[in-house]
Amino acid sequence: MKSKSELRVAIIGGGIGGAAAAVALRRVGIRADLYEQAPVIKEVGAGVGMRPTSVHFFEDWGIFEELKRKSLQSNMMQVVTADGHVLVNEKWPLLTDNLDETWARLIHRADLIETFLNQLPPDSIHLSHRLEKIIDHGNYAEVHFENGHSIEADLVIGADGIRSMIRSQLFSDKGPIYSGTHAYRAVVNNKEAFDLVPDDAFKVFVDGSTQIYVLPLHHRKEVSFDVTLLSEDSSWRPIVEKKDILKHLVNFDSKIIKTAESVEEYTCRAIYDIDPIDRWHSNCITLLGDAAHAMQHHTGQGANSAIQDAGVLAETLRDADSISEALQNYQAIRKPITDRYQALSRMAPTQDAEPAFLEKDHLEKA
Repeated sequence: MKSKSELRVAIIGGGIGGAAAAVALRRVGIRADLYEQAPVIKEVGAGVGMRPTSVHFFEDWGIFEELKRKSLQSNMMQVVTADGHVLVNEKWPLLTDNLDETWARLIHRADLIETFLNQLPPDSIHLSHRLEKIIDHGNYAEVHFENGHSIEADLVIGADGIRSMIRSQLFSDKGPIYSGTHAYRAVVNNKEAFDLVPDDAFKVFVDGSTQIYVLPLHHRKEVSFDVTLLSEDSSWRPIVEKKDILKHLVNFDSKIIKTAESVEEYTCRAIYDIDPIDRWHSNCITLLGDAAHAMQHHTGQGANSAIQDAGVLAETLRDADSISEALQNYQAIRKPITDRYQALSRMAPTQDAEPAFLEKDHLEKA
């Protein structure tokens, strides 16, 4: 392998996973150029809980203090029925994190990606670069963009999301799978929303197949509000009127109804994931984040998994004698974990039983 400073690395996709990978590689002496199809990098939607394993990477990368300023620590989570009966009230589940660290740092996705982008040289970020074609030459890859630009790289990291063109062109022709649900997301700052989460606990309210995820962002003086409903509409970005959301919430606490009514505009998304794929990499190309293992949002592990992918990939590149060896080690470490998270994420919480993703036998297998 070339010296770390000589490696040509291209990251395709400027979301959380791609930006985290650029930061992680920079910390081990590898420059990476980030190529994003949009004219601007931004995150919308909801908050996310950063788990201890992810947060420790922030410490390794020297950016924990910025994360700390933009987040708050939550030590408890609850699952509550629509009428207020508490089904689960416990510390954050262990999953694959360290056994003595059952907490999360709650942060808005926009603040999270901003934390990464603040660490990167502006000339390493290339906007309006939509991938058209990628060619694997064995020991290097050739990337062509729709704007006519093309590059060659010793390593290409495909962080181009659930509809990854790199995955579909090189690794798997299996497409995303519709979950049968929509997520309607917003960030609110009304009193009723704050009254739902006075103690920094993350809460999931359930009524049959309807889930409402309420995540406090008190450092921003806001609350992340996510309504998940069954729907036959598989459009990626469905158009849904507020009245059609509210009619599903009639059984919920009045504070939830008032919060839902106060939202001016929801970010509406159909929820998709993918089945685990057999192989993420060649000798010079690899997948990362949703491109490799997109999962549903019920366990809150999508962003965490992408960040942990980035950290492990940087470590294997630092320690291996070749890119090919590093990519093999990266998949060997990460794939068993993300395979399990993909399965767990399909087990949505209900009021009839403790959510499967919190059950101890599931956690031990993870």
